[in-house]
Amino acid sequence: MPDTPHTPVIPETITVHLGKPNDRARNVTVPFVDYIKNVASSEIYPTWPEEALRANILAQVTFALNRVYTEHYRSRGYDFDITSSTAYDQYFVENRNIFSNISGLVDELFDDYVTKGNQIQPYFTQYCSGRSVNCEGLSQWGTVDLANQGKNAYQILQYYFGNDIKLKLNAPVARITESYPGTLRMGDWGEGVAIIQRQLNRISANYPAIPKIPAVTGIFDGPTVASVKKFQQIFDLEPDGIVGKATWYNVQRIYNAIKRISELYSEGLTLSEVERVYKEVLAEGDRGHDVQILQYYLDFISNFNAAVPSVAVDGIYGPATKAVVIAFQREYGLAQDGIVGRATWGRVQTAYADILKSLPAEYLTYSSLYYPGYFITLGASGKVVEQIQTYLAAIARVRGEVPAITADGNFGRRTQAAVQAVQRLYGLEQNGYVGPLTWNAIINMYNDSH
Repeated sequence: MPDTPHTPVIPETITVHLGKPNDRARNVTVPFVDYIKNVASSEIYPTWPEEALRANILAQVTFALNRVYTEHYRSRGYDFDITSSTAYDQYFVENRNIFSNISGLVDELFDDYVTKGNQIQPYFTQYCSGRSVNCEGLSQWGTVDLANQGKNAYQILQYYFGNDIKLKLNAPVARITESYPGTLRMGDWGEGVAIIQRQLNRISANYPAIPKIPAVTGIFDGPTVASVKKFQQIFDLEPDGIVGKATWYNVQRIYNAIKRISELYSEGLTLSEVERVYKEVLAEGDRGHDVQILQYYLDFISNFNAAVPSVAVDGIYGPATKAVVIAFQREYGLAQDGIVGRATWGRVQTAYADILKSLPAEYLTYSSLYYPGYFITLGASGKVVEQIQTYLAAIARVRGEVPAITADGNFGRRTQAAVQAVQRLYGLEQNGYVGPLTWNAIINMYNDSH
């Protein structure tokens, strides 16, 4: 689901379209638990055996979660999560009365859902009445017969969906936002880039013309641009190598279709396929590269905004870093929780970029020494590449460990090797990308060489 570590959560609310997808009908947004109570009260009978009711409610919860998790409608350009049409989804009747026993069962079960095998996504628990309509999935009336035979809810679900199903219990409830992280282009980095890289690599197995991205690094590099462009060409999008909203959701839609996530015979998602490259949330107690980058930005901002204290760039999210984050959040009108989620991280990056754009005259002479705010990678070109090559060439003249390069504005293999040499000398990950920490290391070495 969006805005999570790609493992499902229960949404606080769900938006229902009161009709078929293309009908001119209203949307209503209701608490997820109330939605399930409405669907259950509309589709099944309160007089049924309790184990039949439980099996049906679990199937209803899981079906709805699958729609939200896959962004089934939003990836097609709609502004809702699910419809009220049984031809497509589940039966929802606005403002209907809720049966009391069903209400109690939903309060108990709304945060449980069905998975299958080693898959992590909510399984596509297709179902139908089994009386007026038959389908390959669960028969709602058939659950009554099975319950009367003494089967419990889990056994009933196994009967219809296989013995390898599992129940995920007590899933967390969270606010869900759309997965689209904003425009992604060469030099950007983060989990949104990693998602696109993973999904394009899987899509390329079915569309071999799309070149595979050698490494899922979460950094939008040259191979990622090439893969995005070819995807765009195949699916009639502007082949600009930039992931805007249309490209993002087309990638999601094709990926979900290939993995058959919204089908009974889903290939599904395993945990290894959705492991994060970057943390979604940074908080006190975290350590590592992500924390260092956050600290770099905050420390830079502190030089231009007295309300934000300076912070050591040590990769340790301790009390001092938390205090600086809270000060930043206070200054920029964010919730002051000391936790860096999507909103805070986005504001940190924006604040950094805004400072670069509005540097006072006395700083303009030194502006080329400031990190431009995006990763510089293999295949990049332009003035910023030429600047970094100029610094590397100067370093190479006094440090034999760094290979000599020409400042031609094209980030090729020799420039990458020079970057890796600096990273090795500074104890940084030798990935050949120039991010804020590597940029800082190059500038420091350049200054030391003069």
